[in-house]
Amino acid sequence: MRVAVAAIARSTFDVDLAEEVAAAAFSVLEGLDVEVIGSAGLLLDAGAVEVATATWVGTELDAMLVLQASFADSTLVVSLAENTEAPMVLWAFPEERSGGRLRLNSLCGINLAGFALRNRSRPYRWLYRHPSDAAVPEELRQAFEGYIVPRASPPDAPLPSREANDRASEVRKRLAETTVGVVGEHPAGFEPCDYDSQRLTATTGVVAEGVPLSNLFDKSDIAPEAEVDSLRQEVTGLLSGLGDVDQGALTQSLRLHVGLRGLVDEYGWSAVATRCWPECFTEFGGAACTPQALLADAGVPACCEADTYGGVTALVLQWLTGSPAFIADLVELDRLDGTGVFWHCGLAPFSMADPEVVPTATVHSNRKEPLLSEFSLKPGRVTITRFSQSAGQQRLVVGGGEMVRAPLAFSGTAGVVHFDRPVDEVLATIMSEGLEHHYGIAYGDVAEELYALARQLDLPVVRL
Repeated sequence: MRVAVAAIARSTFDVDLAEEVAAAAFSVLEGLDVEVIGSAGLLLDAGAVEVATATWVGTELDAMLVLQASFADSTLVVSLAENTEAPMVLWAFPEERSGGRLRLNSLCGINLAGFALRNRSRPYRWLYRHPSDAAVPEELRQAFEGYIVPRASPPDAPLPSREANDRASEVRKRLAETTVGVVGEHPAGFEPCDYDSQRLTATTGVVAEGVPLSNLFDKSDIAPEAEVDSLRQEVTGLLSGLGDVDQGALTQSLRLHVGLRGLVDEYGWSAVATRCWPECFTEFGGAACTPQALLADAGVPACCEADTYGGVTALVLQWLTGSPAFIADLVELDRLDGTGVFWHCGLAPFSMADPEVVPTATVHSNRKEPLLSEFSLKPGRVTITRFSQSAGQQRLVVGGGEMVRAPLAFSGTAGVVHFDRPVDEVLATIMSEGLEHHYGIAYGDVAEELYALARQLDLPVVRL
């Protein structure tokens, strides 16, 4: 058996740890009875991938193993897939819930890659294990030989009650009257954040209205000083340590909130999805994370990465639960205790903070600029959902669990969820369906209303 190997990563994550994990994974591979082409050297960009693929172009391969040594957008995996017809195997690595920086974000990487490959009807397999895990050699052999991880089917969704149908009908009417703003284009390689405006309207009734990112910067530049100062006082009451961050970048971040709020008021948007990076950092000089969290707490859902469907998801959750929603990445899973970590840099609404912790001002873990919030999420029942475009279909993803009180898993805003289903089944559903890397989370149990809404919108349901 001949296997090509490519270790992909992004330089903004912990490259030293990524190299260490890739080397350990490669060592395990060398212990198997396979012919290996490639190395554990990190491929950080398209040029490096092109050089690597040249070593096996024209070679008959039995598998293409991608070591997701850290998060990377889907462009690298897609490029690898385009240079071989061999079955793809995606390997992601758990990392310690240290309370510090999310060093790898590897799981989110294969989640994003799976979406891209599934939408291209490109078969793939996956595993999520540390290289030292005793199960790795056998799971690798199975993946190379074509074994597909089975996805256990949950029980059929119950027929919604009359009350749930009535609430869903109200949401459906509101969607038909809704405009969502999209500020800037989604980043390259973040395909789940792309959208077809006509298809979105046909499916949900929502109108998406796009404006250039420069519109936000222009409006933020002219933010009245009185509004910026008033906002600074408001944030001082919400976050400790505000004086410890760079004050110039803090001011720019506050201006972004005033600018976003101005666009929302000008266009009458019910939610907004913004291209937050890299330009908010590299061109404007401040983070959009806390500015968007403040909007969400004020009743206007706001999403990173110009995730339009994420904005619609958050809006529906807000209407059904009566509280703000959080659009987050699933970044770590623990098979032993049945939990997963939902995280984003610092985007969670303040209303979701655990009352036993003090929210703290911080900087973006990779870009090193403020303003971000840092806190763990409060315990309670949560609904997890997503208006999905995965596998080329319009669907609704619905799941749930219990947010448990736990120490902050990773810097930023994060919560630990004990899923209703076993972790392996959750992961198998995500990867086999090629689901998006962003999930909507809100407190309360509104699954029944979501099932009713799916029936009314004629959307198949994927049960998470």
